[in-house]
Amino acid sequence: MRTVAVVGASLAGLSAARSLRKQGYDGRLVVIGDELHRPYDRPPLSKEFLAGTLGEADLALETDDEDLRAEWLLGVHATGLDHARRVVRLGDGREVQADGFVIATGAAARTLPGSEGLAGVHTLRTLDDARALRDELARGGRLVVIGGGFVGAEVASTAYALGLDVTVVEAAPTPLAGPLGETMGAVVSALHADHGVRLLCGVGVKGLSGERRVDAVLLEDGHSIPADIVVVGVGARPCVEWLEGSGIALDNGVKCGADGRTSLAGVVAVGDCANWYDPRAGTHRRVEHWTGARERPDAAIATLLSGGATEPGVPRPPYFWSDQYGVKIQFAGHAAGADSVTIEAGTADDRDVLAVYRRAGDPVAVLGMNQPRLFTRWRKQLAATAS
Repeated sequence: MRTVAVVGASLAGLSAARSLRKQGYDGRLVVIGDELHRPYDRPPLSKEFLAGTLGEADLALETDDEDLRAEWLLGVHATGLDHARRVVRLGDGREVQADGFVIATGAAARTLPGSEGLAGVHTLRTLDDARALRDELARGGRLVVIGGGFVGAEVASTAYALGLDVTVVEAAPTPLAGPLGETMGAVVSALHADHGVRLLCGVGVKGLSGERRVDAVLLEDGHSIPADIVVVGVGARPCVEWLEGSGIALDNGVKCGADGRTSLAGVVAVGDCANWYDPRAGTHRRVEHWTGARERPDAAIATLLSGGATEPGVPRPPYFWSDQYGVKIQFAGHAAGADSVTIEAGTADDRDVLAVYRRAGDPVAVLGMNQPRLFTRWRKQLAATAS
């Protein structure tokens, strides 16, 4: 290959570029990103950066002496992939021709219909999102977070520490039941009540009120919650619209094999937009975790450079972490499909629990709350079992 184009300039794209050089590729490397910023770390956006304890320079993912010998095309969207001509079309009219392509366009925050143009309403996905939200939180007031997932919970925790009046609204009966299961989802989400943050569950949001600026969140049960600031944290959608009509298989993102290969030769996909095959579960999973964006590009690049001649390995069980109200939460594996969950150490009431999820007696996931040492041991055991 003489030219490789990496479409997406966040962690997954940067990891792919690094992997290309690490695996011996010395040709032309073009990295395309729709943001003007160089690659930056996203997890702190809802925590330290939002709280003002971490600056923008601290978010940089590249080291000062790093030189990937890449051409960076930033602030421009990819609008199409012409596989026959081997080109990526860009929003400014340019085309980038390449022999190999890495799709790493990530995901975008879902918005609340009807909230467009209403001041005080935010999503949190990008550095620019975090800048705008940080400025608003600094003024104080009443914050309503729509969605009790991890990003919403982290924003609520940060805003609480800043002194805001915070309410979290979750449509599901139990927050975090999807990733953690109902039992442990209830334990983790109880952190809100521990700190006086209101948590309303089992009620959906009908809409927002306000003329130019939001002043309340309207609930489907007829009640309303006064709000000066609203954060919509209702998940993310894979950014793959630009690939429609390209011939690449799309299914909740870019459909991939266990090694990142797509339905098109010479094209692999990584990061939040990639729906990889999980050989352990026998199904495809789209994993939106920092560790996946950092680790999986190695396998995808090996596939790309070998023309698919490499045998795919078994990826480590997905891992993510969250910091809420001073509690470190860590999770590895998949809670879905587990038929039991047991507390192996600590107590749920003290929020220092180590819980193991099992299926037919075999561990498939582990959750730690302020249990970093025990969690690390169990995570290694899960990885060994998986491989």
